[in-house]
Amino acid sequence: LPHAIMPDELFSPWGEDVVAAIGDRHHLHIYDVEQPPAGQFDGIDVVIDHGGSLRGRELADAAAGKIKLWQILGTGVDHFPLDYWCTKGIPVANTPGPFSAVALAECAMMFILMLTRRYPLARANLEKSILYGPLGRELVGMRLGIIGFGASGQELALRAAAFGMKIAAIDIREISTAEVDRFQLDFAGKPSALDEVIATSDVVSLHLHLTKETHHLINRQRLARMKPTAFLLNVARGALVDEEALVEALVAGRIGGARIDAYGQEPPDLRSPLFQLPNVIATPHSAGVTDGTSRKRAQACANNVDRIAAGLEPLYLVCAAETQLGFNH
Repeated sequence: LPHAIMPDELFSPWGEDVVAAIGDRHHLHIYDVEQPPAGQFDGIDVVIDHGGSLRGRELADAAAGKIKLWQILGTGVDHFPLDYWCTKGIPVANTPGPFSAVALAECAMMFILMLTRRYPLARANLEKSILYGPLGRELVGMRLGIIGFGASGQELALRAAAFGMKIAAIDIREISTAEVDRFQLDFAGKPSALDEVIATSDVVSLHLHLTKETHHLINRQRLARMKPTAFLLNVARGALVDEEALVEALVAGRIGGARIDAYGQEPPDLRSPLFQLPNVIATPHSAGVTDGTSRKRAQACANNVDRIAAGLEPLYLVCAAETQLGFNH
Protein backbone atom coordinates (compact mmCIF):
# COMPACT_ATOMS: atom_id res chain seq x y z
CA LEU A 1 0.00 0.00 0.00
CA PRO A 2 1.33 3.47 -0.81
CA HIS A 3 2.07 6.05 1.82
CA ALA A 4 1.10 9.71 1.64
CA ILE A 5 2.48 12.89 3.16
CA MET A 6 0.57 16.09 3.82
CA PRO A 7 1.96 19.44 4.95
CA ASP A 8 1.26 20.35 8.56
CA GLU A 9 -0.22 23.77 7.80
CA LEU A 10 -3.82 24.37 6.68
CA PHE A 11 -4.76 20.99 8.12
CA SER A 12 -8.35 21.81 9.08
CA PRO A 13 -10.54 20.91 7.27
CA TRP A 14 -8.41 20.12 4.22
CA GLY A 15 -6.07 17.61 5.83
CA GLU A 16 -8.78 16.20 8.05
CA ASP A 17 -10.95 15.49 5.02
CA VAL A 18 -8.02 13.79 3.26
CA VAL A 19 -7.44 11.57 6.30
CA ALA A 20 -11.14 10.69 6.37
CA ALA A 21 -11.23 9.96 2.63
CA ILE A 22 -8.14 7.73 2.73
CA GLY A 23 -9.33 5.93 5.87
CA ASP A 24 -7.35 2.90 6.96
CA ARG A 25 -6.65 1.68 3.41
CA HIS A 26 -3.14 3.18 3.37
CA HIS A 27 -0.38 4.21 5.76
CA LEU A 28 -0.45 7.96 6.28
CA HIS A 29 2.45 10.11 7.51
CA ILE A 30 2.48 13.84 8.20
CA TYR A 31 5.37 15.81 6.73
CA ASP A 32 7.44 17.56 9.41
CA VAL A 33 8.10 21.11 8.23
CA GLU A 34 10.65 21.58 11.02
CA GLN A 35 12.88 18.84 9.61
CA PRO A 36 14.86 18.77 6.34
CA PRO A 37 13.12 16.91 3.51
CA ALA A 38 15.97 14.44 3.01
CA GLY A 39 14.84 11.07 4.26
CA GLN A 40 11.19 12.05 4.75
CA PHE A 41 10.26 10.58 1.36
CA ASP A 42 11.88 7.19 1.91
CA GLY A 43 9.25 4.50 1.43
CA ILE A 44 6.66 7.06 0.32
CA ASP A 45 4.66 6.52 -2.85
CA VAL A 46 2.32 9.54 -2.91
CA VAL A 47 2.72 13.08 -1.55
CA ILE A 48 -0.40 15.19 -0.98
CA ASP A 49 0.51 18.88 -1.01
CA HIS A 50 -1.91 21.72 -0.25
CA GLY A 51 -1.62 23.70 -3.48
CA GLY A 52 2.11 24.30 -3.36
CA SER A 53 2.07 25.43 0.27
CA LEU A 54 5.52 23.83 0.55
CA ARG A 55 7.28 25.45 -2.39
CA GLY A 56 10.97 24.68 -1.90
CA ARG A 57 12.64 22.91 -4.79
CA GLU A 58 14.59 20.86 -2.26
CA LEU A 59 11.40 18.82 -1.81
CA ALA A 60 11.54 17.79 -5.46
CA ASP A 61 15.24 17.01 -5.11
CA ALA A 62 14.50 14.78 -2.12
CA ALA A 63 11.48 13.10 -3.72
CA ALA A 64 12.94 12.47 -7.19
CA GLY A 65 13.22 8.79 -8.03
CA LYS A 66 11.26 7.77 -4.93
CA ILE A 67 7.60 8.75 -5.21
CA LYS A 68 5.06 7.74 -7.84
CA LEU A 69 2.81 10.81 -7.61
CA TRP A 70 2.87 14.35 -6.23
CA GLN A 71 -0.80 15.18 -5.66
CA ILE A 72 -1.76 18.85 -5.33
CA LEU A 73 -4.84 19.51 -3.22
CA GLY A 74 -5.95 22.40 -5.39
CA THR A 75 -6.62 23.57 -8.95
CA GLY A 76 -4.14 26.24 -9.98
CA VAL A 77 -0.43 25.51 -10.30
CA ASP A 78 0.77 29.11 -10.64
CA HIS A 79 2.00 28.98 -7.02
CA PHE A 80 3.80 25.70 -7.66
CA PRO A 81 7.12 25.26 -9.55
CA LEU A 82 5.60 22.66 -11.86
CA ASP A 83 8.31 22.75 -14.51
CA TYR A 84 10.97 21.92 -11.93
CA TRP A 85 9.00 18.90 -10.68
CA CYS A 86 8.62 17.73 -14.27
CA THR A 87 12.37 18.05 -14.92
CA LYS A 88 12.86 15.77 -11.93
CA GLY A 89 10.56 13.18 -13.51
CA ILE A 90 7.96 13.45 -10.76
CA PRO A 91 4.37 12.95 -11.94
CA VAL A 92 2.12 15.76 -10.65
CA ALA A 93 -1.67 15.77 -10.45
CA ASN A 94 -4.08 18.44 -9.26
CA THR A 95 -7.74 18.51 -8.29
CA PRO A 96 -9.19 20.44 -11.24
CA GLY A 97 -12.05 22.88 -11.60
CA PRO A 98 -15.06 20.59 -11.14
CA PHE A 99 -14.16 20.03 -7.48
CA SER A 100 -14.45 23.74 -6.58
CA ALA A 101 -16.85 24.83 -9.32
CA VAL A 102 -19.99 25.00 -7.19
CA ALA A 103 -18.25 27.05 -4.50
CA LEU A 104 -16.85 29.53 -7.02
CA ALA A 105 -20.17 29.87 -8.83
CA GLU A 106 -22.15 30.40 -5.63
CA CYS A 107 -19.70 33.07 -4.50
CA ALA A 108 -19.77 34.81 -7.90
CA MET A 109 -23.57 34.80 -7.83
CA MET A 110 -23.58 36.23 -4.31
CA PHE A 111 -21.30 39.07 -5.34
CA ILE A 112 -23.34 39.86 -8.44
CA LEU A 113 -26.25 40.41 -6.08
CA MET A 114 -24.14 42.40 -3.63
CA LEU A 115 -22.87 44.68 -6.39
CA THR A 116 -26.23 45.22 -8.05
CA ARG A 117 -27.85 45.88 -4.66
CA ARG A 118 -24.93 48.18 -3.75
CA TYR A 119 -24.23 46.39 -0.50
CA PRO A 120 -21.37 48.62 0.77
CA LEU A 121 -23.56 51.71 0.44
CA ALA A 122 -26.57 49.91 1.90
CA ARG A 123 -24.51 48.97 4.95
CA ALA A 124 -23.25 52.53 5.29
CA ASN A 125 -26.83 53.84 5.09
CA LEU A 126 -27.92 51.45 7.82
CA GLU A 127 -25.16 52.67 10.11
CA LYS A 128 -26.34 56.26 9.50
CA SER A 129 -30.02 55.30 10.06
CA ILE A 130 -30.82 56.14 6.43
CA LEU A 131 -33.63 53.88 5.23
CA TYR A 132 -35.12 52.91 1.85
CA GLY A 133 -31.92 53.18 -0.15
CA PRO A 134 -29.81 52.84 -2.17
CA LEU A 135 -31.64 52.02 -5.38
CA GLY A 136 -30.64 48.59 -6.65
CA ARG A 137 -30.71 46.97 -10.08
CA GLU A 138 -32.70 43.86 -10.95
CA LEU A 139 -30.89 41.02 -12.67
CA VAL A 140 -33.65 40.09 -15.11
CA GLY A 141 -32.46 41.00 -18.58
CA MET A 142 -28.93 41.96 -17.54
CA ARG A 143 -26.14 40.42 -19.60
CA LEU A 144 -23.50 38.30 -17.91
CA GLY A 145 -20.26 37.70 -19.79
CA ILE A 146 -18.53 34.54 -18.55
CA ILE A 147 -14.89 34.47 -19.65
CA GLY A 148 -13.71 30.88 -19.46
CA PHE A 149 -16.53 28.37 -19.81
CA GLY A 150 -15.12 25.47 -17.85
CA ALA A 151 -16.61 23.93 -14.74
CA SER A 152 -17.08 27.04 -12.60
CA GLY A 153 -18.26 29.15 -15.54
CA GLN A 154 -20.88 26.56 -16.37
CA GLU A 155 -22.08 26.36 -12.76
CA LEU A 156 -22.40 30.15 -12.69
CA ALA A 157 -24.39 30.07 -15.93
CA LEU A 158 -26.91 27.67 -14.40
CA ARG A 159 -27.43 29.98 -11.42
CA ALA A 160 -27.50 33.21 -13.40
CA ALA A 161 -30.05 31.80 -15.84
CA ALA A 162 -32.38 31.11 -12.92
CA PHE A 163 -32.24 34.84 -12.12
CA GLY A 164 -33.25 35.73 -15.68
CA MET A 165 -29.84 36.98 -16.82
CA LYS A 166 -28.75 36.77 -20.46
CA ILE A 167 -25.51 34.81 -20.66
CA ALA A 168 -22.61 35.17 -23.08
CA ALA A 169 -19.76 32.67 -22.80
CA ILE A 170 -16.21 32.77 -24.14
CA ASP A 171 -13.85 29.79 -24.21
CA ILE A 172 -10.77 28.72 -26.13
CA ARG A 173 -12.58 25.56 -27.22
CA GLU A 174 -15.72 25.23 -29.31
CA ILE A 175 -18.80 25.50 -27.09
CA SER A 176 -21.20 22.87 -28.39
CA THR A 177 -24.81 23.38 -29.43
CA ALA A 178 -25.84 21.04 -26.62
CA GLU A 179 -24.06 23.30 -24.11
CA VAL A 180 -25.70 26.39 -25.58
CA ASP A 181 -29.08 24.76 -24.99
CA ARG A 182 -28.30 23.30 -21.56
CA PHE A 183 -26.90 26.53 -20.13
CA GLN A 184 -29.36 28.80 -21.96
CA LEU A 185 -26.57 30.81 -23.55
CA ASP A 186 -27.45 33.97 -25.41
CA PHE A 187 -24.04 33.89 -27.12
CA ALA A 188 -21.10 31.47 -27.31
CA GLY A 189 -17.78 32.31 -28.86
CA LYS A 190 -14.00 32.00 -28.84
CA PRO A 191 -11.43 34.54 -27.60
CA SER A 192 -11.72 36.48 -30.86
CA ALA A 193 -15.14 37.63 -29.58
CA LEU A 194 -13.82 38.62 -26.15
CA ASP A 195 -13.83 42.37 -26.74
CA GLU A 196 -17.39 42.27 -28.06
CA VAL A 197 -18.63 40.37 -25.02
CA ILE A 198 -16.81 42.70 -22.63
CA ALA A 199 -18.31 45.75 -24.33
CA THR A 200 -21.90 44.46 -24.23
CA SER A 201 -22.03 42.82 -20.79
CA ASP A 202 -23.44 44.30 -17.59
CA VAL A 203 -21.32 41.88 -15.54
CA VAL A 204 -18.01 40.34 -16.67
CA SER A 205 -16.92 37.30 -14.63
CA LEU A 206 -13.48 35.70 -15.00
CA HIS A 207 -13.07 31.91 -14.77
CA LEU A 208 -9.60 31.29 -16.22
CA HIS A 209 -6.28 29.72 -15.44
CA LEU A 210 -3.40 32.17 -15.20
CA THR A 211 -1.01 31.69 -18.12
CA LYS A 212 1.32 33.84 -20.18
CA GLU A 213 -1.59 34.34 -22.58
CA THR A 214 -4.12 35.33 -19.91
CA HIS A 215 -1.83 37.49 -17.75
CA HIS A 216 -3.46 40.96 -17.56
CA LEU A 217 -6.17 39.82 -19.94
CA ILE A 218 -8.25 42.61 -18.44
CA ASN A 219 -6.09 45.65 -19.14
CA ARG A 220 -6.69 49.35 -19.71
CA GLN A 221 -7.94 48.80 -23.23
CA ARG A 222 -10.49 46.19 -22.22
CA LEU A 223 -11.61 48.10 -19.13
CA ALA A 224 -12.21 51.07 -21.45
CA ARG A 225 -14.55 48.88 -23.51
CA MET A 226 -16.79 48.05 -20.54
CA LYS A 227 -20.03 49.89 -19.91
CA PRO A 228 -19.72 52.65 -17.30
CA THR A 229 -22.37 50.79 -15.28
CA ALA A 230 -20.79 47.32 -15.67
CA PHE A 231 -19.22 45.22 -12.93
CA LEU A 232 -16.06 43.10 -13.05
CA LEU A 233 -15.79 39.85 -11.05
CA ASN A 234 -12.61 37.86 -10.50
CA VAL A 235 -12.90 34.56 -8.62
CA ALA A 236 -9.97 33.01 -10.49
CA ARG A 237 -6.43 34.43 -10.39
CA GLY A 238 -5.41 37.98 -9.49
CA ALA A 239 -2.93 38.60 -12.31
CA LEU A 240 -5.68 38.13 -14.88
CA VAL A 241 -6.45 41.79 -14.14
CA ASP A 242 -4.13 44.78 -14.33
CA GLU A 243 -4.96 46.08 -10.83
CA GLU A 244 -3.46 49.52 -11.44
CA ALA A 245 -5.63 49.97 -14.51
CA LEU A 246 -8.65 48.66 -12.59
CA VAL A 247 -8.17 51.25 -9.83
CA GLU A 248 -7.90 54.00 -12.44
CA ALA A 249 -11.12 52.87 -14.12
CA LEU A 250 -13.00 52.65 -10.81
CA VAL A 251 -11.82 56.04 -9.55
CA ALA A 252 -12.70 57.68 -12.87
CA GLY A 253 -16.15 56.06 -12.88
CA ARG A 254 -15.46 54.27 -16.16
CA ILE A 255 -16.95 51.05 -14.74
CA GLY A 256 -19.60 50.57 -12.10
CA GLY A 257 -17.71 48.42 -9.61
CA ALA A 258 -15.67 45.30 -9.00
CA ARG A 259 -15.68 42.19 -6.87
CA ILE A 260 -12.17 40.81 -6.34
CA ASP A 261 -11.22 37.56 -4.59
CA ALA A 262 -7.70 37.03 -5.96
CA TYR A 263 -4.76 39.39 -6.30
CA GLY A 264 -1.55 39.76 -8.27
CA GLN A 265 0.34 39.88 -4.98
CA GLU A 266 -0.89 37.64 -2.18
CA PRO A 267 -1.45 38.61 0.50
CA PRO A 268 -2.31 41.98 -1.06
CA ASP A 269 -1.18 45.36 0.20
CA LEU A 270 -4.26 46.69 2.01
CA ARG A 271 -2.94 50.23 1.58
CA SER A 272 -3.77 49.97 -2.12
CA PRO A 273 -6.54 52.35 -3.25
CA LEU A 274 -8.39 49.25 -4.44
CA PHE A 275 -9.45 48.52 -0.87
CA GLN A 276 -10.60 52.07 -0.14
CA LEU A 277 -13.16 52.37 -2.91
CA PRO A 278 -16.88 52.20 -2.09
CA ASN A 279 -17.72 50.33 -5.29
CA VAL A 280 -15.31 47.44 -4.59
CA ILE A 281 -16.08 44.29 -2.64
CA ALA A 282 -12.90 42.39 -1.77
CA THR A 283 -12.42 39.03 -0.06
CA PRO A 284 -9.28 37.02 0.88
CA HIS A 285 -9.09 34.46 -1.95
CA SER A 286 -11.87 32.51 -0.26
CA ALA A 287 -14.39 31.97 -3.06
CA GLY A 288 -13.56 28.27 -3.32
CA VAL A 289 -13.09 27.73 0.41
CA THR A 290 -16.12 25.65 1.40
CA ASP A 291 -16.77 22.38 3.16
CA GLY A 292 -17.94 20.89 -0.14
CA THR A 293 -14.75 21.85 -1.98
CA SER A 294 -12.64 20.33 0.78
CA ARG A 295 -14.52 17.03 0.77
CA LYS A 296 -14.57 16.71 -3.01
CA ARG A 297 -10.88 17.50 -3.40
CA ALA A 298 -10.01 15.07 -0.60
CA GLN A 299 -11.96 12.29 -2.31
CA ALA A 300 -10.19 13.01 -5.61
CA CYS A 301 -6.82 12.71 -3.86
CA ALA A 302 -7.86 9.49 -2.14
CA ASN A 303 -9.02 8.04 -5.47
CA ASN A 304 -5.60 8.74 -6.96
CA VAL A 305 -3.87 7.07 -4.00
CA ASP A 306 -6.09 4.03 -4.59
CA ARG A 307 -5.19 4.06 -8.28
CA ILE A 308 -1.46 4.15 -7.53
CA ALA A 309 -1.92 1.24 -5.11
CA ALA A 310 -3.69 -0.71 -7.84
CA GLY A 311 -0.98 0.02 -10.42
CA LEU A 312 -3.26 2.33 -12.43
CA GLU A 313 -2.48 5.64 -14.08
CA PRO A 314 -3.49 8.56 -11.80
CA LEU A 315 -6.15 10.98 -12.91
CA TYR A 316 -5.76 14.74 -13.45
CA LEU A 317 -2.07 14.68 -14.36
CA VAL A 318 -0.62 18.10 -15.19
CA CYS A 319 2.63 19.10 -16.88
CA ALA A 320 4.02 21.96 -18.98
CA ALA A 321 1.07 21.51 -21.39
CA GLU A 322 -1.08 23.01 -18.62
CA THR A 323 -0.18 26.45 -19.94
CA GLN A 324 -2.34 25.80 -23.00
CA LEU A 325 -5.52 25.46 -20.92
CA GLY A 326 -6.03 29.10 -20.11
CA PHE A 327 -9.74 29.26 -20.84
CA ASN A 328 -10.88 26.23 -18.82
CA HIS A 329 -10.87 27.18 -15.14
